This record gives sequence, C-alpha cells and structure tokens, in this order.
Amino acid sequence: MAAAFKAGARGALALAGAICTLGLSLSVAVAQAPTAAQAPTEGQIVDALTPKPVTRSLSGGPRPGASSGSPEEAAFLETLRSPTTRSLSVGQRDRLAGIAEGKPTIDLDVPFDLNSSVISAKARPAVDALGAALSRPEFKDGTFMIAGHTDALGSDQINQVLSERRAAAVKQYLTEKYKLPAKNFITAGYGKTRLKNKDKPTADENRRVQTTNLSEVKSASR
Repeated sequence: MAAAFKAGARGALALAGAICTLGLSLSVAVAQAPTAAQAPTEGQIVDALTPKPVTRSLSGGPRPGASSGSPEEAAFLETLRSPTTRSLSVGQRDRLAGIAEGKPTIDLDVPFDLNSSVISAKARPAVDALGAALSRPEFKDGTFMIAGHTDALGSDQINQVLSERRAAAVKQYLTEKYKLPAKNFITAGYGKTRLKNKDKPTADENRRVQTTNLSEVKSASR
C-alpha cells in the first residue's frame, strides 16, 4: 500500500511539473509572437516624401526618368485643388496617377474597418504621424495627393465611393487637427483598381491611403 501511495505521489508530481513546463512554454511562445505592424514614424514619412533634386546630364537635360513638373501639370493640379464635385472623372484620376508616378510617395496602412471611412483609434497613429510630418516647414506650401483604396469586396461603384470617402476623411483629419491648409491637398479615390496585395484581394492591407508629394522637384546642376 505504501509503495503504491509513493508511486502515485511521484506520478502526481511529474504531472504537475509537466503542466508547469507547458505553461512556461506557452508564455514564451506568446511573448515571442510577432507584433502587429507599427505605424511609420514622422521621420520615416518625411524621408519618404522629401523630393530628391533632379540631376542634369552634361548635355544640360534632366536625367532620364526624373520628373520636375511642367506648366501644364501645374495648371492641371490647380484645377483639382477646389473641385466643383467630390468625385474626379476617370480621365482626371488617370492623369493624376500618371503625374504621381515616380514622385515621393508613402503607402500608409491606415486600418479602416470593412466598409468604413472612419479614422478609428487604431488608425490614428499612422494619420497623426502623417500630420506631424506635413506640419514641417519644408512642406508648408507643398501639394499632396491623398489617394484612397479599398479591397476587392463589393461592387466597383460602392468601392469607388468608399475610397473617395477614405481620402476625404484623412484630409479632413489633417486640416482640422493639424490646421494644414485644405488647398495643399488633392484627394482621389481608386476603389479596388489598384490593390496593394493582388494575390489576396480581400486582405485588410488593401484598405489603405497613399500620400504623394506632387510638388515640383528642384533641379541640381551636375
């Protein structure tokens, strides 16, 4: 009887030890689990949106691929600063995207909820970092495109309107909280036509906002 009791006690102690070890292992696993993506810092946004000088070749022309703007481009952007309607036409959106091509851009993963344009508490760190960056003196008189995007769920029309609302929400947040001039921003929505993750068209990361510095890039002689 005594031997059986001792064997039972040893078994109980072994089981308790195993449970403790398992609990410790789970705790370590949780502690080592990857955290959610961090919002970009103000400095990272400043670096991303700072135009690089256009270097000129020995022949005097701009380096191939560099964009320094043009009077026609400036005139077009001016017409979009205060549009008469909220929605841009397809032609305007396409031309705006062409102008933004190759210019300083940052893709902000603003975590909008499904079918929502509300800047929630979890979305504020990214937008606040953007507001702080654009409040810097070097961006005071800049022109910035805020482009809204959606995932692939829903119809083209619904997503187009939703993407416009998301861009407008970010602009409103920046102008109201950071007192940035509304004329500095051009908003556009691209619906689900420019997915960030084409392999996973319904992924959360597709619900985002891009900011592009459309200001003219200064030339630097070489």
